[in-house]
Amino acid sequence: MQRSPGKKLLLIVGLVVVAVVVFGLWRQHGKGGGEAVTGAAAKGASAGVPVTVATAKRGEIDLSLKVIGRAEAYSTVNVRSRVDGQLESLAFTPGTHVKKGALLAKVDPRPLQAAYDEAMGNVARDQAQLVKAEADLARYQNMLGKGFVSRADFDLYKANLGVARAALESDRAAARAAKTQLDFTTIVAPFDGVTGAPLAYPGATLNADTTDIVVLNEVDPIRVAFSIPEDSLAAVRNSARRGTLPVHAKIPGDDGEPLTGELEFIDNAVDATTGTIVLKGRFANADGRLTPGQFAEVTLPTTRLLDAVSIPVVALQSSTEGTFVFVVKKDGSVEQRTITTGATTADRVVVDKGLQAGERVVTEGQMLLVDGARVRVDEG
Repeated sequence: MQRSPGKKLLLIVGLVVVAVVVFGLWRQHGKGGGEAVTGAAAKGASAGVPVTVATAKRGEIDLSLKVIGRAEAYSTVNVRSRVDGQLESLAFTPGTHVKKGALLAKVDPRPLQAAYDEAMGNVARDQAQLVKAEADLARYQNMLGKGFVSRADFDLYKANLGVARAALESDRAAARAAKTQLDFTTIVAPFDGVTGAPLAYPGATLNADTTDIVVLNEVDPIRVAFSIPEDSLAAVRNSARRGTLPVHAKIPGDDGEPLTGELEFIDNAVDATTGTIVLKGRFANADGRLTPGQFAEVTLPTTRLLDAVSIPVVALQSSTEGTFVFVVKKDGSVEQRTITTGATTADRVVVDKGLQAGERVVTEGQMLLVDGARVRVDEG
């Protein structure tokens, strides 16, 4: 069925009206959204990129080395018996602190007690013989004056007195030796330290100066041994000449403050294989934070710069043109500036060229910056 020309005209007019209305609405909403986006962008630009900054400082800087060291006992002794015998008892708890002179172990004293008693018996016998020899000599001396005995008999009794005195002195020496051996059956700690695990148990036969009973470590004070490159040795020696050189040790996993000690030992030769030399620092360790064999991060000052400009290491950025930092200007924008750096110590780096003391550099938020960008500053 065909439509009339009038109906077709009305349909065309209706479609045109709808198209005009839709176009008007599209233009109105499009313009409003663009204005909203433009306003947000302007607002963000005026706020700036949030950053943290730090100020370049001029002053003294102590350069230092950071190396890994290992704690070692200040002294270590393998405790042994000084006499042969059977181990009678142990008097220590493994892994605990003991004081100097504390009983560690005891050797069966009965054989040596018998030897000492025998020596004392010999002393008593010779003392009696000496008394008799003195009495004989006195009697014969009186008889010699009266002519009742010959000079030869008198000289014999005089010699017997000398023999008796010598025998007594010899027996007394033997008794002292026997007493010393008897005392060696009681084994005591030679210094304050920490005991290890027993190396012999009651009932074991001990050989004098051979059989280990326990290892005793002195841990207060304690040493930390570490190696430095040979080209740093001269700086360390120069610093040591000015006085006691401090050494700091940070224990991995320990949240406490680093330990502070002093440099105590510099080895007498450089290792030709590694090109390093061994140093040792001495640390107080009353709280037992360091244990022999434990690793520690050692910091050793080497040189003091008297007038240097420095900034935090985290401010440094790298590009194909070299090292640079973002410097915050007075108008709130940043300048990307290439600098020349020097030595690094702890968390700061010396700036040899390109930066003046008092200028502010960005330490956090650099990844969002370009040269000339505006920033919102939080002082670090």
